[in-house]
Amino acid sequence: MIKIDKDLKAGDLRKKIETFWSLSGEKIRLIEKDYDQTKGSPVFTIEGKYSTRGWTEWTQGFQYGSGVLQYDASGERSFLENAKKQTVDDMAPHVSHTGVHDHGFNNVSTYGNLLRLMKEGKIDYNDWEKNFYELALKISGAVQAGRWTNIQDGGFIHSFNGPHSLFVDTIRSCRVLVLSHCLGHVLQGEGDIRINLLDRTIEHLKATADYSVFYGEGRDYYDEWGRTTHEAIFNTKDGNYRCPNSQQGYTGFSTWTRGLAWAMCGFAEQLEWFDTISDEHVKTGSKKEIEVFMLKAAKATCDFYIKNTPTDGIPYWDTGAPNLHKLGDYLGKSADPFNDFEPVDSSAAAIASQGLLRLGKYLQDKGETELGNNYWQAGLTVVQTLLEEPYLSTKTNHQGLILHSIYHRPNGWDHVPKGSKIPNGESSMWGDYHAREVCLYLQRIIENEKYYTFFNCL
Repeated sequence: MIKIDKDLKAGDLRKKIETFWSLSGEKIRLIEKDYDQTKGSPVFTIEGKYSTRGWTEWTQGFQYGSGVLQYDASGERSFLENAKKQTVDDMAPHVSHTGVHDHGFNNVSTYGNLLRLMKEGKIDYNDWEKNFYELALKISGAVQAGRWTNIQDGGFIHSFNGPHSLFVDTIRSCRVLVLSHCLGHVLQGEGDIRINLLDRTIEHLKATADYSVFYGEGRDYYDEWGRTTHEAIFNTKDGNYRCPNSQQGYTGFSTWTRGLAWAMCGFAEQLEWFDTISDEHVKTGSKKEIEVFMLKAAKATCDFYIKNTPTDGIPYWDTGAPNLHKLGDYLGKSADPFNDFEPVDSSAAAIASQGLLRLGKYLQDKGETELGNNYWQAGLTVVQTLLEEPYLSTKTNHQGLILHSIYHRPNGWDHVPKGSKIPNGESSMWGDYHAREVCLYLQRIIENEKYYTFFNCL
């Protein structure tokens, strides 16, 4: 269980965050200088060098979006100009990509962040540039909503595995549907039918809350408050739920911690957005009903993370990984990325920390001070660990920023260094990006800047 530092304040991390951004800039320049873009999107490092791994092109937005975040944090114009050029040159295929569930990753991280900077006054306002970013987000949201599967009690955006497959990751793609809807767009289908993107957002959120998250209510023998499954499987003939499954975790009956983190972060940021709208905006149920199921899912997943993560806030890659028992009381001490049995996943920590912080602040603002403080302090505790060695990458020849990230343990894709029995010492594009995102989030709070949300671009 995480040993939550109750006395830690956001401002206490100021120096560590400054060091982080200095290293971050160096890593971005190193990738731009040495990475061969003709090989595809950089995904994870091997011996300190970013490499690609063909599954889907889901990390390019994190690469270019990192430059936008770096500019936001540092004010260094070169990062902005490079990110803008890269977005124009390379991101259009991601906007119209019909084969993935990753639009909220790729396109909100680039077009969304650039539009946000303009709306916040951090870059010059220009009508044509604004329209360009908005058009990209409108189309991206509609294309993403087109990957739709109807089920008995609603529907969901299906994963690249096919129409039977609901991935817990996809909750973070709901951001792009929300933005597209708020920009006045709809998905227009056969017979000119107009499909409301907010309705689809709500249905996907509900399906994720109902089928990807467990609440200790007896759904199966392994049902526990806050456990998640990576993939929920449905019969597409009759729309019935069949079973939990996992692509990147150990089993459908254990919890892949990065999937857990996606749920934590996704529900928390959607709670923040729904808090800004009134009841008349919502056609699918009442706003209160929606907030109730999302808050339940957010609390459950955050509680599970706190309970099933080592004391320093860095989780092992799956809470049911088969060799964890060989580590002894692994939850009663700090995570060990150099052990002989199971790898940790720092990228899960980077994502989860933002979920803890956002949920904590949401509850604080609602007057639930004690509970909100607990989540908030847990988030700060995780970030503090990430901003120190052995997780912060300080070597000048290593392109990664946050070390000890895991991509796909079951497939054996992650690099095992010489002399080690498990993967360690490497970084991922999503881990680095989300570390930047949470550091920007905290920096803005420390400096009393505008609160950072994905919907600041509206």
